[in-house]
Amino acid sequence: MAQTTGFTVWLTGMSGTGKSTMAAYIAARLRQVDRNVEILDENELRDDLWQGLGDSKDERNTIVRRLGYVAGLLTRNNVAVLVPSVSPYKAGREDNRRTIGRYIEVYVDCPTEKLIERDSTGRYKKALSGEIPNFIGITEPYEPPASAEVVIHSDVESVEDGAGKIFQSLLDLGYVTVEELKIITGKKMKAQPPTKTEVTRVSSAPKSGKAAPAAKAAAPAAKPAAAGKGAKARPAARAARVAKPAAKKAAAPKRKAR
Repeated sequence: MAQTTGFTVWLTGMSGTGKSTMAAYIAARLRQVDRNVEILDENELRDDLWQGLGDSKDERNTIVRRLGYVAGLLTRNNVAVLVPSVSPYKAGREDNRRTIGRYIEVYVDCPTEKLIERDSTGRYKKALSGEIPNFIGITEPYEPPASAEVVIHSDVESVEDGAGKIFQSLLDLGYVTVEELKIITGKKMKAQPPTKTEVTRVSSAPKSGKAAPAAKAAAPAAKPAAAGKGAKARPAARAARVAKPAAKKAAAPKRKAR
C-alpha cells in the first residue's frame, strides 16, 4: 500500500491571533505545487458540523473531535489539511495527534492586551463586560501546549516569517520535499532533525481595569514556569482585565496576521 502524502497542520490559539490568516497563506502556497489542500476553519463549519452545541468544556471537546475526525479522513486520502481552531484544551488536541498520525501542532500566540486592541469584532469587549459568557481567554482559560512543532508570536512575527517556520517543520518531518519548498519559497531549504519548541509564555494578561462580572477574583501572579515544565493555562480573571495603552510599540513587521 502506497504511503499517504497527506498531513494535518493544526493551528491553535486564542480568538484573533491570526490562525485563519496563516492557514490561508499556507494553503495558497501548497496549491502552487499541486497539493490537494483543504482548510477546516471552525468559524466556517459551525452550522454544518456542530449546530446546536454550546460552550461547555465537553461540547468544545466534541467540536475538536469532529474537526479531527474529518481532518484524519482527508489526511489519509492524500490531502494537506489546515485546521485553524481555538481548540483550548490540551487533551482534545493530543487525542487528534494520536488519531491522525501525520500531524503538526502550530501554536499561534499573541498577548491578550494586543488581541483586545486589534479586535474588530467587538467580542473581547463584550466578553469583558459580561455580555459573552464562557469566552476563552477572558472568562474561561486557554491551555497552551507544553511544546509544539511550531510556535508563532503573531504580534511580532509576520505571516511570511511564521509560514517559514511551518514549512521548515513540514520538511523536517518529510511531509513536503526540498523541491516543493524551492518553488514555494524560492530558497533551497535543508531538512533538520524534527524537534518541538517548548512554549514559554511571553505574553501577559491585561493589568488594569475591572474584570468582567463573570470572572473570578484575581489570584496572586504566578511565578514564571520552570524550564521544561511548559506553560500553564492563561487564568481567566487575569485575562479579563483591560490593558493599559502600551508605552512603546514594537517595529511593524512585514504583515500582521489578523
